Amino acid sequence: MERPVDGDGRGGLTEALSGRNLVLVGLPGAGKSSVGKRLAARLGLPFVDADCEIEKAAGMAISEIFATRGEPAFREGEARVIARLLAEGQRVIATGGGAFMTEATRRAIAELGIAIWLDARTDVLVSRVAKRDHRPLFHGVDPKRKIEELRAVRDPVFAEAPIRVTSSSGPHERVVNAIVEALAAHLAAPAGAGEGAR
Repeated sequence: MERPVDGDGRGGLTEALSGRNLVLVGLPGAGKSSVGKRLAARLGLPFVDADCEIEKAAGMAISEIFATRGEPAFREGEARVIARLLAEGQRVIATGGGAFMTEATRRAIAELGIAIWLDARTDVLVSRVAKRDHRPLFHGVDPKRKIEELRAVRDPVFAEAPIRVTSSSGPHERVVNAIVEALAAHLAAPAGAGEGAR
């Protein structure tokens, strides 16, 4: 029996998740952590940043992991950490920009959560990544060119997420509102209806 889903961000919406995690995916600079914290507060759920958890598990910064162990080793550790986070209980999880590219991670998210693709215009992403230098993929490269390269490879994979929301340059609260509305519509839809449509 389908339950009614409200769009106020609590109550019926959280209940309708049936314990599933909400997992934010998207390119670097999409606002996954900033929006994720606000979304978790709106829904009354815990928030966790997968990159922070990876750094705790490794005992070093992500840039150090890339430099000393390489990206393949980082991706393996990332997949393990995200699988653990998904299994630990319902929460909002912000993932790193490349996490959703790992097939095992996509399967785990589909099983234990709902992926939400935070998309954004290239100029918005470039503006955001240029403000901080903690992202290894952007060290010593043209940020616009790198974003365009990543978008060509990753956007088709992000498109597998059942929910897609645009992350604009405006207030994060506006993005949170859009996620809540899209999530309510997704949860209210009959099973199998509208799959792949965003």
